[in-house]
Amino acid sequence: MTSAQASSAPAAVARGPRRRSAIRDALGWLVEHRYRLLSGIAAGSIVVGGALYLAGERTAGSDVWAAAVALLAAELAVEVVRTVIVDHHMGVDTIALVAMVGALALGEEFAGIIIGLMFSGGATLEDVASARARRELTALIQRAPKVAQLRVGAQIEQVPVAEVKTGDVVVVRTGEVVPVDGTVVGSEAVVDTSTLSGEPLPVTIGPGMAVLSGSANAGSPFDVRADKPAAESAYAALVRLVEQAQAHRAPFVRMADRYAGFFLPATVIIAGLAWAISGDPVRALAVVVVATPCPLILAAPIALVSGLSRAARYGVIVKGAGAIETLGEARTVLFDKTGTLTVGTPDVRDLVPYRDYQSAELLALAASVDRLSAHVLGEALVRAATEAGLPLRTPTDVREEPGQGIQGVIDGRTVAVGSRVFMRAVGIPEDEIASATVLRGHGSGEAHVLVGIDGHVGGVIVMADELRPDADRIVERLRGEGIRHVAMASGDRRSVAERIGRELGVDRVYSEQSPEQKLEVVRRLRADPELSPVIMVGDGVNDAPALALADLGIAMGVAGATVSSETADAVITIDRIDRVADAVHTGRRSLYIARQSVLAGMGFSLAAMAVAAAGYLQPVAGALFQEVIDLAVILNALRALRG
Repeated sequence: MTSAQASSAPAAVARGPRRRSAIRDALGWLVEHRYRLLSGIAAGSIVVGGALYLAGERTAGSDVWAAAVALLAAELAVEVVRTVIVDHHMGVDTIALVAMVGALALGEEFAGIIIGLMFSGGATLEDVASARARRELTALIQRAPKVAQLRVGAQIEQVPVAEVKTGDVVVVRTGEVVPVDGTVVGSEAVVDTSTLSGEPLPVTIGPGMAVLSGSANAGSPFDVRADKPAAESAYAALVRLVEQAQAHRAPFVRMADRYAGFFLPATVIIAGLAWAISGDPVRALAVVVVATPCPLILAAPIALVSGLSRAARYGVIVKGAGAIETLGEARTVLFDKTGTLTVGTPDVRDLVPYRDYQSAELLALAASVDRLSAHVLGEALVRAATEAGLPLRTPTDVREEPGQGIQGVIDGRTVAVGSRVFMRAVGIPEDEIASATVLRGHGSGEAHVLVGIDGHVGGVIVMADELRPDADRIVERLRGEGIRHVAMASGDRRSVAERIGRELGVDRVYSEQSPEQKLEVVRRLRADPELSPVIMVGDGVNDAPALALADLGIAMGVAGATVSSETADAVITIDRIDRVADAVHTGRRSLYIARQSVLAGMGFSLAAMAVAAAGYLQPVAGALFQEVIDLAVILNALRALRG
């Protein structure tokens, strides 16, 4: 082998993978844009065949149309066979295939190519309309950082975000999106949190304070120490939610395929009768042409996907068009209280120590145990103890009952913090619990957190949580959208929950509910045909089972409740409860427009079938008429993008 041959060998080897990669990219482009390519072939053949026809070459013109129809029918036949094999039923596109094959068989090539243009062009219009409708969702995915600037000693290395581990320090440059949930180290940070919180103005975060992924650096570069891997961050959860939203198909859309199961035989029967009575097979073809159910194929998905986009503009990320449909049909909304209808950051109002304990000692012990809990009351206790300058210790042998309480060992003392139910469960005497919960001089809007120390009640911490400012009209707005029943479920005692319920005007309050009892409330509501479907709205980890069980679960804040966000069908990324009413309005409007488009389109098609069966509508005219119907329903479905 010569030196020239040796040097060219690696280049030839390198060209092989590049060539295969180019071929894969080209095939991928063809698959992604196949409907645009097919509609281009259909339109081009109409022009070329028409020119030949006008030039006197009628046979050649018909041959061009016939070749294009055969190509389009073959591609459509592959899709029909795939639907039968994979989904085990006949799809709605079967009628279009029958019409195209019938046009070829009867020498109606021009009618066949019009049908081909109608079907491929309609699919292209659906792709374009869906891309426009998904713009807000796609923007969230595109905004997700792909790389991070990892600080390694005195150096900065660019690495994929997925490689960032807990404890790593990353540099966030000006204008970049924070890639991980973490803690600001070094200098303070100025960040734009509008994507996650809806806050339009930048906020300043000092060293040692938490910063969420998805926030954008609106100031100078700063360092963030990762609290968790990037895959577990708040923004990663939001991106996964968006990807699910783009992948799900709505029941209303799937109904289009079931529709073909009875409409195709009905079309064949009507066409057969028209043929038998008139003796003209072209009349039967005309019936099949106008029966092509493009309004149902196109209108429903476009309207519902447009609803996804509209909801995203409100700050509500919905997992797919099926969830939009459920929003449109819901009759009951069940709210969690703490952190959902209330501010969720209760303050310590009073400390009532028992058994010679001091107030500071009581708060320090409770906060030390509760620092390992994600419950909002625990966060409030830790905040109060920190502000008071009390030392916090790390508990051992920690056991938590989500939504009820937590227990641990501090310096040899067993400390339990939580509700009366939890205190009974850990063995605190019933008479001590009863006497501790009867406090004079405290209002009904307060939460009483019991603290048990070594098997006895050590004191009561009195806390209060206020109603969200944007929650005052939520019940009125939901009823205006047609919701029949608005209820609230809370783990708080009756007086606290009912005070919030009265302020809101809900139909029913379920108080002192454990996570298991909330599940039972959801089951009962779902079992009532007058109150189902049921929407459950919550924000805490203890709400996750109820969110999953409800017909539609809405989690408040992807940043604060990862488990809730993963189990819910929708997440409100902006810290506003009134977005629930906006989401219901979007679902109602989108579903109404989808049904309106389908019914109108089907009505026109059925009328045209009758006219064609009577012999007053030829295949070409029928195909053109169906094209007009398609355009009308698509434009009408796109109205769902507006408010």
